[in-house]
Amino acid sequence: MTLHIGLLAFPNVQQLDLTAPYEVFASMPGVTVHLVWKTLDPLLSSTGLSLIPTQTFDSCPPLDVICIPGGVGVNPLLEDAETLAFVRRTAQAARYVTSVCTGALVLGAAGLLNGKRATTHWASHGLLEKFGAIPVHARVVRDGNLMSGGGVTAGIDFALTLIAELFDADKSQLIQLQLEYAPAPPFNAGHPDTAPANVLANAIEQAAPGLEIRRQIIERVTAGAR
Repeated sequence: MTLHIGLLAFPNVQQLDLTAPYEVFASMPGVTVHLVWKTLDPLLSSTGLSLIPTQTFDSCPPLDVICIPGGVGVNPLLEDAETLAFVRRTAQAARYVTSVCTGALVLGAAGLLNGKRATTHWASHGLLEKFGAIPVHARVVRDGNLMSGGGVTAGIDFALTLIAELFDADKSQLIQLQLEYAPAPPFNAGHPDTAPANVLANAIEQAAPGLEIRRQIIERVTAGAR
């Protein structure tokens, strides 16, 4: 029996949010991974990688898992009725509803985070409460059938965790070994708690304009839901 996992592919997606879990999922026998968007036209990630969707919203088969990656491209999705309707509709029948990075905000805009524990990228973490979520600082957070991964590279941790849930820990560990996923970063700067103060300040400064735009969008979205 084939297990169907759908990753939302959209313009300006953060490619590693999508390709990291894709690599894990596609390494599992018996899993078919779909890249789902409105059309099958090629689209570009936020860093220029070309991606080709394999299913449209209309042609997508029932999904066992729906996964929403993040990136700057989530901003328009927060107010995109067609995309949010697809996410809601698919989530109703899915075994797991999942996200990586700021893809969690799309789940929030679809009304799927209310009262749920969730995580996202550290820079947008404070926005989760706007959707009624309970923010948790962790690489992977599970609440019932909702599973969210933190920022970008946490998509690997999330995907391995989900494979262990769907199958078993041995199969997940086999994929981890095959991918030689044994992180040993050259710097301890991958989290705000450990990054040097000047690096963190620079990251916050760079993120501020885009974060303000995202805040304004979420204010509109959540004001309309009140």
